[in-house]
Amino acid sequence: MLHVVLHEPQIPQNTGNVGRMCAFTGCRLHLIHPLGFVINDRNLRRAGMDYWKSLDVYEHADWAQFRLSPHAPRRLWLFTTHGERSFWDAPFADDDGLLFGNEGEGSPAWLHEEIGRAHRLVIPQVQGAAHRSLNLSTAAGIATYEALRQTGLLGRGK
Repeated sequence: MLHVVLHEPQIPQNTGNVGRMCAFTGCRLHLIHPLGFVINDRNLRRAGMDYWKSLDVYEHADWAQFRLSPHAPRRLWLFTTHGERSFWDAPFADDDGLLFGNEGEGSPAWLHEEIGRAHRLVIPQVQGAAHRSLNLSTAAGIATYEALRQTGLLGRGK
């Protein structure tokens, strides 16, 4: 199983899209607090996230609690615009975690340091393109499907 890890996400629609993708692909979702929104039945219904209760999702009070969790991934890959290594060159494996910072600030410097240079990955962009980040749910989708392709954890059609 792959793990998708969102560090302090701020926008509920992005988290909802990532959750839907995780439900569709069988990935485990980790949400590290604080969140920029409240997850409750009313908000889930309003956002059309009727699948949320069947999602394999874990909420963690903070980074330290995530790291201590028996449900956490074996190894982490941080997706960041500050990476030097393309995600296409990463050898993804079963029980890996794909880690994403929040929409406003990305990942803090201390998290980059903890993960280490070898595990910081970038999604390449066209040379000369405006230096912007992809939307969180788009980046998570791109990364997840590459990791699933490499590991063979997702079937090839019906």
